[in-house]
Amino acid sequence: MDIQRIHQLKSIFDTVVRFIHNDDESEQIEVWFARELQELLGYARWENFLVAINRAVDSCKSQNISVDDHFREVTKMVELGSGAIPPYTVIKTV
Repeated sequence: MDIQRIHQLKSIFDTVVRFIHNDDESEQIEVWFARELQELLGYARWENFLVAINRAVDSCKSQNISVDDHFREVTKMVELGSGAIPPYTVIKTV
């Protein structure tokens, strides 16, 4: 992948990045809401993207990488047409 394409993709992901403070408020952490990444990555259905997220979680586990350092369920809710309210999944960098 050429450097121009990498910069282009990074700028797209930067449009949905969010920053939160860690527990002791000493630093900011970059996070992305999975529901926002879903569209950027071309997934039309949440169920299909959830399969990809679960595969990434399984990959972390198989390599003894702490899943909690990269994926976290958060309490922010999104209302669906059916009235169901599933939690967001947050993907964060370390």
